[in-house]
Amino acid sequence: MKILVIGGGGREHAIIWSLKKSASVKQVYCAPGNAGIAQLAECVPLQVNQFEELSQFALDHAVDLVVVGPDDPLADGIVDHFEAKGIPTFGPRKNAAEIEGSKVFMKHLLKKYNIPTAAYESFDSYEPALAYLRKLGAPIVIKADGLAAGKGVIVARELAEAEQALKDIMLDQVFGKAGNRVVIEEFMEGQEMSILSFVDGNVVRPMVPSQDHKPVFDGDKGLNTGGMGTYSPVPHIPQAIVDEAIETIIKPTAEAMVKEGRPFRGILFAGLMITKDGPRTVEFNARFGDPETQVVLPRLKTDLVDIFLATINGRLDQMDIQWSDEAAVCVIMASGGYPGSYPKGLPISGLDQMQQSVVFHAGTAEKDGAIVTAGGRVLGVTALGKDIAEARAKAYEDVDRIYFEGKHYRTDIAKKALV
Repeated sequence: MKILVIGGGGREHAIIWSLKKSASVKQVYCAPGNAGIAQLAECVPLQVNQFEELSQFALDHAVDLVVVGPDDPLADGIVDHFEAKGIPTFGPRKNAAEIEGSKVFMKHLLKKYNIPTAAYESFDSYEPALAYLRKLGAPIVIKADGLAAGKGVIVARELAEAEQALKDIMLDQVFGKAGNRVVIEEFMEGQEMSILSFVDGNVVRPMVPSQDHKPVFDGDKGLNTGGMGTYSPVPHIPQAIVDEAIETIIKPTAEAMVKEGRPFRGILFAGLMITKDGPRTVEFNARFGDPETQVVLPRLKTDLVDIFLATINGRLDQMDIQWSDEAAVCVIMASGGYPGSYPKGLPISGLDQMQQSVVFHAGTAEKDGAIVTAGGRVLGVTALGKDIAEARAKAYEDVDRIYFEGKHYRTDIAKKALV
């Protein structure tokens, strides 16, 4: 098979790394890819929003399957575009991807079908939003409605912080048109958990759970990021709670999308909060998470190509998907200054010294024969072990072998699982 993967981050690197294990895969292309992906696939100099050029490339190269990684092209209808040209494509169509593309749509859907989530209101003008915010007080959560590269959610502990966040989003448009509408919702206390699922309409096949670390600094301090590290499994959350989340949130949401005439086919990613009253929905994404993918796919024993094909051909209910009992920990190495401004083009050393980990490249490029930084999140160092403690130790040992100027990473990834 020939496969084209669209995207160029750590998630896409992990997807390609997993696809390459399949005996059925002869050639993998990636658009645009990165320096790490280039070691596994042929990188194509096309951007994720160049639908016409990408589909023509797929036709010209007799691509058998297209896999879409990022959220933006899914929300813009890339799957509809490819399917109209007869190209088999893994991912939700535009009307189903709206579950991530609009937080207002997602919250209204959950409310309509009585799926557990935080109480909320949505606003498209600043003054009523500010009045509601002041009425509720802090702590409180403010979310830009549209896509904002994982950074459009502000958890404000103080009212002044909340007011500033609302001004930034709605008046100063720090997230662009994504902030034309906002969701303001109650703050939920508890443990976060991510469950990604392969979904084809009413058929849901959950993956192993994981837990992300969004804030940039140790102890969950600082600004939210796209994710500073993750681990799987989540041993301190009982399996009964995982099962409850699947039965009361994930499966009902897939069924709701079918009832709404928007059947979901692809990866449905549930971001959950485990509260004292049980699991509640924080968000839904319409694709593999980043960096959750970097710990979930290394635990997958079943051929990923077979799962993708079963999903798009209506045979997902026939798949027996197997997972490793090993634990996985991924530590993200970021550029100094991230999630604010940061330098690019800094040489990276030590990548050839990895002894126990797989390094998934997130923001890298090749320059004059060397691999250099090219993004905020630069690398994801992932290790497997018999338990979280062993995987964590291996990952951090290899993190210490990698150097680039200003490198930053959290030192407490997966610590919650050791308590």
